[in-house]
Amino acid sequence: MALPHQSKPFLFKFILRKRNRIHQKKRTHSEVLDELIMSLPSSLTISEASPEWLNKGDNSWQLTAAAMVGLQSVPGLVILYGSIVKKKWAVNSAFMALYAFSAVLVCWCLWGFSMAFGEEMLPFWGRPSAVALDQAQLLAPGFAGMYPAATLVFFQFVFAAITPILIAGSLLGRMNFKAWMLFVPLWLTFSYTVGAFSLWSPNGFLFKAGVMDFAGGYVIHLSSGVAGLTAAYWVGPRIGKDKERFPPNNILLTLAGAGLLWMGWTGFNGGAPYSANIDASIAILNTHLCTATSLLMWLCLDMFVFTKPSVIGAVQGMITGLVCITPAAGLVQPWAAILMGLLSGSIPWFTMMILHKRTPFLRTIDDTLAVFHTHGVAGSLGGILTGVLSEPRLNRLFFGDDPRYVSLAYAIKDGRASAGFRQVGMQLAGIAFVLAVNVVVTSVICLLIRLLVPLRLTEEKMLVGDDAIHGEDAYAVWADGETYDKSVHGLEYFAAKSADCEMA
Repeated sequence: MALPHQSKPFLFKFILRKRNRIHQKKRTHSEVLDELIMSLPSSLTISEASPEWLNKGDNSWQLTAAAMVGLQSVPGLVILYGSIVKKKWAVNSAFMALYAFSAVLVCWCLWGFSMAFGEEMLPFWGRPSAVALDQAQLLAPGFAGMYPAATLVFFQFVFAAITPILIAGSLLGRMNFKAWMLFVPLWLTFSYTVGAFSLWSPNGFLFKAGVMDFAGGYVIHLSSGVAGLTAAYWVGPRIGKDKERFPPNNILLTLAGAGLLWMGWTGFNGGAPYSANIDASIAILNTHLCTATSLLMWLCLDMFVFTKPSVIGAVQGMITGLVCITPAAGLVQPWAAILMGLLSGSIPWFTMMILHKRTPFLRTIDDTLAVFHTHGVAGSLGGILTGVLSEPRLNRLFFGDDPRYVSLAYAIKDGRASAGFRQVGMQLAGIAFVLAVNVVVTSVICLLIRLLVPLRLTEEKMLVGDDAIHGEDAYAVWADGETYDKSVHGLEYFAAKSADCEMA
């Protein structure tokens, strides 16, 4: 996310016209100033609540975009996780997402935001502080955009929150909830902030080196995919019964959650320029174009290979399209977005459906929702394609007039092939850095947590699910608070009736 140049052309033109008209009347300077102020539209009047540096349009869009990204997590992924798993895991899966959202916000304001976007402590890490609780700092201009720092804190929070929620997708159906409660703040602190500072902060070493990540293909998706796979390795697999058969308990709700995720991506990528400008517009169009293409590509492959159109497969294709376009959304032309959709609907499909099953090491890891493929592989793919396909004018709109940002395709066209290969090399270096950090940090966190509490639930609790973990069931539909086993259709009633018959 770059630091775009801003201006207020409408206000300047308005004042210029008024000044020319007033000067024609030969009034004093004080009279000119008074009339200028009085003639301003009320929306442009400067006050303590609306300082001269504030762009209300940009601020409104940024807060709206942040709310849309927040809705992707709550209720979007809460609904998706709660419905795409077996019925006995619905409550636990949904609650893992809700807990992570809440925990991240508190940690983000206490120390996370400054570690991701504050003063440099190390080339890849910011200095921790509670700057996000300082009123004077929150009401002052932020490090980017024409709005207060409070807007940036909230906008960046929703990105930080969705990342561990995505990791949870790899761990559904067996992780100890107490271990998850420890994992979220630790991973946010020691992994997410490192990636965000390195790639997005103006002080980060990868940002300075010229790695392009428009809205989080590396910071969010690659990191969550790699961290999810790593954590799944340390936590261990689901019980055999669940691995063999893990049907969604409500596909219609899965589609509802997926729909919130898709539409929320309008704010995810559209808010990346930190302004309601033309780059935001093309980023939004490219986002939906790539996603639709990817969904259709995945659907066609499913029908060709497995003969049936899979709804869950279509959701996976939707997600890979959203992830792949994220590092490139405001940097590529629409035709490139379609090309990226074709690749994001086919390459992650191949790695998930074919390669994963043929790779001995990957077969040993139980990645419940295949987050490594839908986010790790798709995020890496998008980052590489950004280095190949990003368009020069769009690069200038987002990064400014910096000659480093040139993609391979356009560099070859302009006779600067070496610069294009350098950019692809930087994109690959970014992938290597994020991969290494997340494998190491996630492994260390899991090993430390299991010294305190077990990472994996006991076999007995995994056989029961929600009721054993939370004392609650997702669907108590038989009577008020009554579960299936205690209903007239359940095992307890059947056993009681059998005993009565034997006694008779």
